[in-house]
Amino acid sequence: MFVDVAKIRIKAGDGGNGAISFHREKYVAAGGPDGGDGGRGGNVVFVADTNLSTLVDFKYKKKYIAQNGENGRGKRCTGKNAPDLIIRVPKGTVVKEAETGRIMADLSGDQPVVLAHGGKGGWGNSHFATPTRQIPRFAKPGATGESFEVTLELKLLADVGLVGFPNVGKSTLISMVSAAKPVIANYHFTTLTPVLGVVRVDAEKSFVMADIPGLIEGASEGVGLGHEFLRHVDRCRLIVHVVDVSGIEGRDPQEDFVTINRELRNFSPELAERPQLVAGNKCDLATPEQIASFREFVEKQGYAFYPITAATRQGLEPLIYAVANRLAELPPIREYEPEPVPVEQLVQKGTRNFTIRREDGVFIVEGPWLMEVLGMVDLQDDESLQFFQRVLRDTGIIDKLEEMGIQEGDTVNILDFEFDYLR
Repeated sequence: MFVDVAKIRIKAGDGGNGAISFHREKYVAAGGPDGGDGGRGGNVVFVADTNLSTLVDFKYKKKYIAQNGENGRGKRCTGKNAPDLIIRVPKGTVVKEAETGRIMADLSGDQPVVLAHGGKGGWGNSHFATPTRQIPRFAKPGATGESFEVTLELKLLADVGLVGFPNVGKSTLISMVSAAKPVIANYHFTTLTPVLGVVRVDAEKSFVMADIPGLIEGASEGVGLGHEFLRHVDRCRLIVHVVDVSGIEGRDPQEDFVTINRELRNFSPELAERPQLVAGNKCDLATPEQIASFREFVEKQGYAFYPITAATRQGLEPLIYAVANRLAELPPIREYEPEPVPVEQLVQKGTRNFTIRREDGVFIVEGPWLMEVLGMVDLQDDESLQFFQRVLRDTGIIDKLEEMGIQEGDTVNILDFEFDYLR
């Protein structure tokens, strides 16, 4: 079963709680607090796997929860960190936050991506001993791991996408130029899923071609089968538009050409501007006048035209070399950049849930959403630090610190990240 969209919930592990413990040993009086820290909760990590080609596994399992970190123990024993939860997806999967549509990751490379960070372990009571508080009977609980509802969307990694009406010969074309073996029959919607094939031009040059199931008028609005697979054309560097120039199906080739390009434009204006070659198929069934008329129509619109008969391989070599030469001039396959969380979204979360307390002259700020903010901050980058400062101001944290009487030079602690307050 080919599944290219799925919605799941991911939850990173919570940090283990710090321990409340006191050292007890014969002949050692007043051993003092020795509670250890809790372990870190497991991250949720996504990995692209070239052995997978569908998201069908996520159709049946919807929740993925990493393990929690172990609690701390006495004798300053730190709890064990939880292992990361590895989720394997097909290469080319784009992960989006379900609620906002924000792109969180594009699994097109080989590097694993952490999408939900595990909570930090809480401090044991040994951290809270001071000259005036020698018997702290409290410890810090572990932080909550991040949780998201995400949408997985598979976008095939293909250099070339074949588009066109059903039964124009796309499956025949890809079967003739690659090792792909799609089902071929003389009826509409023979191809029910996208088919990938590697086209080898010579010993050192090849490209990946995708046969996109047939589009029809209204596909961009959900008509027919093609609308399910338009997303797979989105990454293609070059489009090969296959048209039946013979009109044997009772359709006008020129109208077919205009209709498919309109559907591409309705789905994505950017996609409609993608470089495109036109392959006029079934030339063995067309008259010279039909081929000449369609060639003139296509070339007037600025597209290169290649007459072919895929079933007999006629004209395929010039088309394949033209595709290879055009690809050599184009940028690599598109990869989506992760989108940062909008400040407005952070403000909405932050104004509902943060606490500030003062311990030993240090202002400690806590809130589950702050881990997400800190994960976005590069301490070596001025712009990143300015963003962090703006978030603290917009969420009301700075106002609350000033209300509590913070002075210039005082220390602020946010999830163990400390800095001096400056006006």
